[in-house]
Amino acid sequence: MAVRSGKRGALRWIWRWSWRLALAWVLGSVAVVLLLRFVPVGYSGFMLQRQLSAWFAGEHDFRLRQRWVPLAQVSRELPIALVAAEDQKFPLHHGFDVQAIRDAIEDAEDGERLRGASTISQQTAKNLFLWNGRSFVRKGLEAYFTVLIELCWSKQRILEVYLNVAEFGDGIYGAAAASDAYFRKTPGALTARESALLAAVLPNPRRLRVDKPSAYVQRRAAWIERQTRQLGGPAYLGQR
Repeated sequence: MAVRSGKRGALRWIWRWSWRLALAWVLGSVAVVLLLRFVPVGYSGFMLQRQLSAWFAGEHDFRLRQRWVPLAQVSRELPIALVAAEDQKFPLHHGFDVQAIRDAIEDAEDGERLRGASTISQQTAKNLFLWNGRSFVRKGLEAYFTVLIELCWSKQRILEVYLNVAEFGDGIYGAAAASDAYFRKTPGALTARESALLAAVLPNPRRLRVDKPSAYVQRRAAWIERQTRQLGGPAYLGQR
């Protein structure tokens, strides 16, 4: 009897502290998301992961470059280029492009390579709070943070954070660092072509080059420029 009583007591203790810790984590994550609605974001989970990998690999010359820039100080050409390249339904969905997910699943069932269907909201959540890699745990957390930022932030804020934490080259994060590294100019002076080149490398910024664009990057940048015009340009995002 004493042993059973002791086991029940231990289970109650584990249960009590488990839900308390879970509740504290949820409340803490909501508080962080609410805070980041207003303050500049100078670091991300992806940046931390890359910095740690450089340290462990002995990459002594590695330098992480990122500088926050408000959306109002970014060329109108860059946000629409990112949307045209990555998530053309961005102003319309609530964090997830259900049709794109269905199409990706159907293509995979037909034997095609599984392709991504992540929205800019999902990529912002992943880049900011999580790590690179594939697992059910990470995908679950990505969905959780995507819902949070869609509930707590405006679409403009999501896009503002995304273009400040997106990786445009090894160690180069955000529009300000990328504009300086590749074009020696401020992000507010980016042209439509330069914005398209930045957006073109996002699928794999450590292999695809902005400064030495391959034929593939050139073709993709041209496609992004056409898509931008078809969407209506910056006006598609409410920019005048």
